[in-house]
Amino acid sequence: MIASLLERKIEKRPDNVRLKGRILFLTEDPELIKRQLAGWDLPWDTKNPANNPKLRDDISTDEITPAHYCFYFDETLGEIPYLGLKCGGVLPVGRGEVKKGGFVAAVSGKRRGKGSSREQSPYAELCAGIRLVIAENIERIYKQNCQNLGVLTSTNFGLIEKVRAGEEIPLTEFTQGEDEITRQIIEYGGLFPFNVARLQGKVFLPPIQTQARPMTVAEKIFARHMIHDKDQVGVAAVKPGDAGFARADLRFSHEYVTPMAAIFFEQLVGKEAPVNDASSIIFFRDHLTFLDEVISEEKRKMGLLDLATQLKFKQQDFAKSRGIKLHGELRDRKGSEGICHSIVLESYALPGQLNVGSDSHTPHVGAMGCVAFGIGTTDVFNSWITRDVRVRVPESVKVVIRGKRRANATAKDFILKILSLDYVRSGKALAKVMEYSGEAIEELSVDERATMTNMAAEIGGFTGIVAPDKKVVEFLVERRGMERKRAQELIAGLDSDSGAEYAHVIELDAADITPMVATPGDPGNGKYIREMNTPVPVEIAYGGTCTAGKNEDMDMYARVLAEALRQGKRVAASCKFYIQFGSQETREYCVRKGYLDVFKRAGATVIEPSCGACINAGPGVSTRPEQVVISAQNRNFPGRSGPGQMYLASPLTVAASAVAGYICEYEPAEQRELVGA
Repeated sequence: MIASLLERKIEKRPDNVRLKGRILFLTEDPELIKRQLAGWDLPWDTKNPANNPKLRDDISTDEITPAHYCFYFDETLGEIPYLGLKCGGVLPVGRGEVKKGGFVAAVSGKRRGKGSSREQSPYAELCAGIRLVIAENIERIYKQNCQNLGVLTSTNFGLIEKVRAGEEIPLTEFTQGEDEITRQIIEYGGLFPFNVARLQGKVFLPPIQTQARPMTVAEKIFARHMIHDKDQVGVAAVKPGDAGFARADLRFSHEYVTPMAAIFFEQLVGKEAPVNDASSIIFFRDHLTFLDEVISEEKRKMGLLDLATQLKFKQQDFAKSRGIKLHGELRDRKGSEGICHSIVLESYALPGQLNVGSDSHTPHVGAMGCVAFGIGTTDVFNSWITRDVRVRVPESVKVVIRGKRRANATAKDFILKILSLDYVRSGKALAKVMEYSGEAIEELSVDERATMTNMAAEIGGFTGIVAPDKKVVEFLVERRGMERKRAQELIAGLDSDSGAEYAHVIELDAADITPMVATPGDPGNGKYIREMNTPVPVEIAYGGTCTAGKNEDMDMYARVLAEALRQGKRVAASCKFYIQFGSQETREYCVRKGYLDVFKRAGATVIEPSCGACINAGPGVSTRPEQVVISAQNRNFPGRSGPGQMYLASPLTVAASAVAGYICEYEPAEQRELVGA
């Protein structure tokens, strides 16, 4: 494998680039987008920005490439960028229109590319002719995926005039402010050509020379994993901005990403080439297990269900040919072994590790006290060659939640509160480590901490982490059967030093946080339920996904439904309540606890493990725009889980709302009895 790459001819890009084509401005006004697609060029005043139409903010990867189009993993994706983009309640972009329009650049507002790590999004733009993305700020994974593919990114709106005038633009315009490695990746036109040049000794990898300093827990883990002289691992210390390659303990991917990465690998490395250390690679079939139950007849006729099946087969074949562990579908019933994040937390991740996965919610296992982050397809297939990943040590934000939480408040309420803060909504937390601490966090179980670290993805953070403590030791002893001494050894030294530096500190009092929802459209639309003026009836309640399909989430659903049964109540006739396990281990836990009987008697529908409704691929999705859903999942971007109006909430709130038939706070029975007395 290496021999063929050593002979590959690799050259840098020219020092200047000229982008020939039109610019597509993604505005809030759908008519302006339609007119541009029809051939009209929107005037743009770079000197007086206030004169320009409002650009769309918060464009998610779900809107760039809706989930069902990600079944394609070839240049067909060039026909579908922005098909899910909603402006003024309208979807202004039709299939193939961007590619036909001759656009070379796309411009938008704040937080471009938020959400899923799917590299299909920038790849679709690339295949449609987009070579440059301009936005006020750009989410980390999306930006890195662009760089890996060779798509240029910038926050400099002054480039608009240069592109329109057909002027040459110095390549340094896109490399300034970047670390040495990112600069070279841009110069070589992508991660793979850079890595080939790296194997050939043509690139410069700056040594990390940071002297001993107080470090955060995440910085300590980065320092342990950074590669230095001749493939040696570990440096004395790191600081934010230090860049290099880090040796990954685990690399995992699921059927949405593995096939595209496998195609890249076979085309660029070799059909028969082995992967580097198959024992530390894991594949999962967890996203599309129930797709056939919800896919529309229109999409069936488009052949999308068949395409989704091909994803499964391609992953199976590649896993078998390379000796890679695959957690796949069940053989005796419909469903999967489990969602990747759930299984990695339950069975694989260890304190102090550095783990990467093909999903933005990879930070889930930060609850174990490891650094875990999502990567795109190109990063995935390159890691199969080198066993390492590109890293620029991020700054950290410390989130301190003090005091004791209310009986009806959960980790989900904590994270919805954090997401609603101006610091997060303005994009200031982008690409930073979210380190959660304080008495209220220490009191949370590992399962509940995972909700916090999981949704660092919605913050736009690099990852989320909780310093491992006795709760992690108990988790490893009780759920993994690990010897207590070994578990205690693993967490030793994994805490933040007293003098560690943070970009920002967020302090909250747990007593101030009452049950919340995120109103439709964005997880950052947090609102206290008690401040909602009128009742919101719900037709669908959904409890599941990696965020809310864990053991303790099941405890919460069962607690609410058992109390309802004791009061002679069930799930409201006007509402369907779906409960979906995150893994078979969680299902077995529910069997042992007698929860399946509680769920059944209360009128809930139980579903085997899968990502399901969270990605519009299983029971629990909405089918009409006016349909209201309350869900314990992590995202409510437009169209992500059907066309309806989705509110995000905690497992307690979701279950209580399912029983009431409208959104409401869960009120513990002991409190009700106290009030009644």
